[in-house]
Amino acid sequence: MTRIASIVAVIFAVYIGHPAHGEDFALGSLRISTPWVRATPSGATVGGGYLTITNTGNVPDRLVGGLSENSARFEIHEMSMDNGVMKMRLLADGVEIKPGQKVEFSPGSYHVMFVGLKKPFEQGQKVHAILKFEKAGNLAVNFTVEPIGAHTGSGSAMPSGTRMQHDR
Repeated sequence: MTRIASIVAVIFAVYIGHPAHGEDFALGSLRISTPWVRATPSGATVGGGYLTITNTGNVPDRLVGGLSENSARFEIHEMSMDNGVMKMRLLADGVEIKPGQKVEFSPGSYHVMFVGLKKPFEQGQKVHAILKFEKAGNLAVNFTVEPIGAHTGSGSAMPSGTRMQHDR
């Protein structure tokens, strides 16, 4: 095999071996890794966004909000279990990221909500958004749109017999 064919084969193997993930971004001491959303069915009015934020600095910061051209509102939410009921609540004060801390926004936990979708999220596309941090300021990111059923691990599925309650 030629050298170019070998390089192409390695790149292809890496691409096929790993699902598409978002790009990584940085703002001061904050590192934002693999922002992604699930594709949404036609007619959906909300979509969930996921990412990991790492604070490599020595000062705490806070994700306090955001905005996107793809939705009317951008909110920060948390899901939790309470006596067998899965609850989702708006975090009006956002989420603190302490120095040296990594905060994961994942299905069944912290997540961002794109509310009032202007069009469905389609697999393979990017959803452009601005993350708003209390101290670091604003950061433009691209959320990669993955399949509707992406990343449905044990932490994201509601156990049998549980109910969902949305608190505001």
